[in-house]
Parts: sequence; structure tokens; C-alpha cells
Amino acid sequence: MNGSPAQLDSLRALQEAFGQVCNTLAPLVQATRCWNRVTLHHLAYKKLREKFPAMGSQMVCNAIYSVSRTSRLVYQHPDSPFNLNRLGEKALPLLRFTDSCPVYFDRHTLSVRDGQLSMYTLDGRIRFHLALRPQDEASFHEEKLREIVLSRTAANGFELSFLFSKPLGEKETPSSEGLDTGEIPEYVTIDETP
Repeated sequence: MNGSPAQLDSLRALQEAFGQVCNTLAPLVQATRCWNRVTLHHLAYKKLREKFPAMGSQMVCNAIYSVSRTSRLVYQHPDSPFNLNRLGEKALPLLRFTDSCPVYFDRHTLSVRDGQLSMYTLDGRIRFHLALRPQDEASFHEEKLREIVLSRTAANGFELSFLFSKPLGEKETPSSEGLDTGEIPEYVTIDETP
């Protein structure tokens, strides 16, 4: 993503705040052994909104999704060293999200229209010009969008990835963030201290 220095600063601030919300939620997951997204929403949404009023309601929901998704990978994937079957009754390790963890968006917090990308930040919406082919832009309006992820690049910039659901009858492929291999994502550290 090519943006002005102010836009990139807004994205960095959003990413850091998103990581703080995730880190506030992670101890609840550890204590309750619950990472079901709907249940987590009921347990934590109101308190997270009170603690992070600038984050916005939908971004808090997206942080809950992120923690649920990452917890599922760490605690349920058969190849994870922290799989529940390996841990048994031991306390769950605590997930810690870095300040550069991916930020999840949805149709409420990011939109594409007429070659413009509009996305939520703590400072309000920012807009970027996108050079999309007409068929690519049509995907945003005609297909079911499963995930929108903002990630930091190696050069300290940002990139967006979009994952659409396959049409009925086509096989889904795992996302590229390690969900198929059971690898712990680099933006998460695991604290095994009880």
C-alpha cells in the first residue's frame, strides 16, 4: 500500500491498538479455556469497548475474531506443540500479540468502490487509490469476502490481502497464515509461565 506518511502512521497506530485489544482478551481465553468467537464476544465485548473506546465497535469485534482464530490454531491444530490433547489439564499458555500483528477488517471497516479503498483507522477513514481490473472490483460486490487482513511488510510498509469464499462445489484452500501447517505465527509469542 502506497500512502502518505500520515496515512502510514495511522495504520501503525491502528495496528498497535489492535494488538493491545488482542492482548487484553488473551488472558480471558487462557483463564476460561474458551476461544469460541461468539462466546468470547458475549464474555468480553462490553469491557473491551469500555477500555478501548477509540477502537470502534466493529474493530473490537474483529480483534475478538483474531484472538479466536489464533487460539484455535495454537490450542487445536494437531501439529501445534500447545494442542489441548498434549496439554491435558495443564494451564493454557498465554498468547501475546506483537504490535505488528495483522489487523482484520470486514465490510463495515473497509470498502472498495470506484477504484477507491476506504478503511477505518483511529483517526477516521483514510482512502487509497487502487488500480483494480473491473473483474477484481466486481469480486468485492459479487463474492463472499471471508477475510481482509492488513499486515506489515519486511520494509515496514503495509499490504492488504483479501480471501474470498469459493463458489459452491469448489474446494476451499487454507489461508496463508500457517493454519494449514500448525506453525505458530511470528506475530504471536507463547508465555508458558503459570
